Parts: sequence; structure tokens; C-alpha cells
Amino acid sequence: MRIRVGLVAGLSGALLLAGCSDPDEVGPPVDGPGLAAAIDADAVMGDLEQLQRIADANGGNRSVGTPGYDASVDYVVGQLEGAGFDVETPEFDVDKFAAQTQTLAFAGREVPVAALTYSPGTPQGGLTARLVPAPSDDTPGCEATDYDGLDVTGAVVLVDRGACPFAQKQQVAADRGAVAVLVADNEDAELPGGTLGAKADARIPTGGVSKADGVVLRQGGDVTLTLDTTVETVKSRNVIAQTKTGDSGNVVMVGAHLDSVPDGPGINDDGSGVASLLETARQLGAKPNTANAVRFAFWGAEEEGLNGSTAYVEGLDDAARADIALYLNFDMVGSPNAGYFVYDGDNSDNVGEGPGPEGSAGIERTFAAIVLQLGVTPGGTDFDGRSDYGPFIAAGIPSGGLFTGAEEKKTPAQAQQWGGAADAMLDPNYHTAQDTVANIDRTALALNAEAIGYGIGHYAQSTDGVNGVPPAGDARSAARADVGK
Repeated sequence: MRIRVGLVAGLSGALLLAGCSDPDEVGPPVDGPGLAAAIDADAVMGDLEQLQRIADANGGNRSVGTPGYDASVDYVVGQLEGAGFDVETPEFDVDKFAAQTQTLAFAGREVPVAALTYSPGTPQGGLTARLVPAPSDDTPGCEATDYDGLDVTGAVVLVDRGACPFAQKQQVAADRGAVAVLVADNEDAELPGGTLGAKADARIPTGGVSKADGVVLRQGGDVTLTLDTTVETVKSRNVIAQTKTGDSGNVVMVGAHLDSVPDGPGINDDGSGVASLLETARQLGAKPNTANAVRFAFWGAEEEGLNGSTAYVEGLDDAARADIALYLNFDMVGSPNAGYFVYDGDNSDNVGEGPGPEGSAGIERTFAAIVLQLGVTPGGTDFDGRSDYGPFIAAGIPSGGLFTGAEEKKTPAQAQQWGGAADAMLDPNYHTAQDTVANIDRTALALNAEAIGYGIGHYAQSTDGVNGVPPAGDARSAARADVGK
């Protein structure tokens, strides 16, 4: 691995930056290398320390509907306004989920179980039913035919995690007559967290169990499942700020989610993306000398099911949607056992979901070249619908971004390529109280923050590369030159 953060500083004579002195002054032209060179990794860490302090002062988290989230919004708004931006904080409704009693009895013992977000509750006192395991195939529980030959009417279905959303698994099982679903993890980790997507999509009680307990449960027999859950509608806010210069009919939109899970402060997930975008916004300034407008978004309630980004995209009319040239998403860019991933816009990896909308392949190529230029050969990661690019892809907007990994395990080949521990989670602190400043990979964060600045600066001047036609001297040609050294 050759990490050379700061290399791009010498690639261009164009210097920044609009936000360094007078926030209202239009500075010299901004480009990708120049904006990347201006990114201060210490300032990014400073933002993370502030988010950590906010969580520490508010019950250890910054989740939706809490004072910790409101304080996070205030901090981001203050930073953006200090850089000269006009800031909006549009409200939206969120169905906030909570689980109290969560128990599963099987063969005379208690099995740990965690309700998936928006899972309906079981009847008072729980429900007792026979357990029917679904086959462990390549698409476990994703298709009605998975239950052919099985009597699942009135049963609790056990299905392996993977290949399709949890909501799809429980909907298929419900259609076949199941009264509840248990999802067994496909990794040796803590209880799997997850969401059924929305309250409206949740039909029957659904909980997650560990991989090891899933193996035991496959023996079959009766189970008693108790999930005491509630859903309360609360208000949340997004934070939106756009440059005052550049073509507002060809907007480069970039985003990261501002909320954490209730179980922790959310410093990698997704303080790392938030801090990287904040530093980019400060260095870019509100009136940069760019061809295109740049719109920054800090999403609320991502952890509840992409609520903030979904509300935003659904609130756009056809003209406003057409004004967005592309969307870049940065969710978890400082994982402690980091991978270096670019979203697979063209589905060249042929894993999981298909390609993004037309133009996503160009975004993938550009970011892959940027990361290469910074000294690391990136890998691809699937558009699996688990972050805020989801609503933009659904709306046909070209999308892409960077990611350093969550609960997935680093393969031996990836460990050899990037360093770190093989067969260990890319972020062992994912969705836990240990997702703190102390557990950020500062090298990965610095590289990704610089790459984020590079990409935003590049597209702020030209979105030609989205359609696969790079402007002369863009990041890809620089990357090819670096490979030859």
C-alpha cells in the first residue's frame, strides 16, 4: 500500500481558496487538485472531536429525535454559516422505532434476539409457534419459491441474512403465511442490526439472531418470541447549503448522514463523512469560482431508514430533480480496519444490485482514479441500498462515492493489498458505543477527506466525466501517470 496524502498539491497551479479570508469574495478558479490540497486533516479530526463532545453531553449518542441530534445540527449550521453559506434546515416526519422486551425461548434456553427496526410487536405475552428454516441458498428467503414444499402457515420462519433487503424477506414469508421471521446473521459478529425500511413495509414481527444461534435453531422445534416494540412519529431536520456561485441548473450534490444510532456516538458512522464535507465546504467557500453550483446535504434519520434523503428527493419536482447533475455519498470513510472502496457504478463486480443510473460508471472511474493518485488501489462496493444514495438512484440521478466498510470482514487479499487484519470486521465498532474518535483510522480518514475534496472540486468545474467523457488533464490521466512510476 502506497498512501501519499498531499501528493495532489503539486499537480495544478490553480490555488484556493475562496473561504480562507473573506467568505463573500470570489477567489481564483477552483479545481480538484487545489481543493484536495487545501483539506486539513487536523480540522476534520477537530469536527469529529466536536461531535464526540456533543454525544458525550447527550447520553452518548446523536440519534434522531434527541438533544444530541439537535446539537449536531446546530454545530453543522454554525460551521456552514461561518463559511458564508445560507443554510436551510427543512423538517420532515420520522417514524422513530423503539424496542423494549426482546426475548426468544428455544429448547429450554433463552436465545439473544434483536428486533429489526419497524418490526411489529408480538401479541402480549409473546407468540409460540413451530420454527421452519428456509433453505440456505444464494438468495435465502428472497423468493416465494424458497418455501416450496414447506408448510410455513402459522410458523416462525428462520432465514439467513444476505442477497436481498430484510423487508423483502419478511414480506415473502408473510405472503406464505408465516407469523414471524428470524434472520440469522451470515457473519460471526454481534446480533445483526437492520431495518425493514419503513413502518408501512413491516407486516410481521422480525428479529435478528447470531450466526451461531441460527445454526442451533435450524434443528427445528417450537419457539416463543416476544418483541415489545413501538413506533412514534417525531420531527427531524436535514441541513442543506448551496454555493452562491456556479450553474444552479447543473448542481453537484454531496451528502453524509448526521444522525447516529441510539447505541453510540456515530463518529465513523457517519461523523467521518460529515466532517470531511464540512472541511470541504469551509475550504470551497460560499462563492467559489466554479462552473457548477455545489449543494451540501447533511441528512437526518438515515439510521431509521434513509428518511431524510428520501423526504428530500420525494419533495423535488421534475425541474428540481433535473437540476441535480449527480449525487456523491460519503458514509463511513474512517473505519478502523479500513478498506478503500468506490461505489460500483457500472456493476463490473457483478455483486448484489445492478448498476447505478447512467453516469454512475463515470463517477466510479473518476473516484477510482483519484484514490489511485493518492497511492491506493481501490476496490468496488455494491449499491446495496443501505445509505443515502438510495433515493437518488431510485430517481435516476447518477451517483457514487467512497466507503471504508462496516460489518463486512476484510479478506486476506484485501489485508495484503491495504494492510490491516484479515478475517476481521472492517469496522468492529459498527453501531456500538465504541464508534468513537479514539477508534478512527486517521490515515484512511485523511486520504478519503482529500479524495472527497478532489472529487467535489473536479465536478464543480465540469460534469463531463459523469458521461464518460473526461476533460483534458483530469484525475484519470494523472492516475495513469502515477501507475507507471
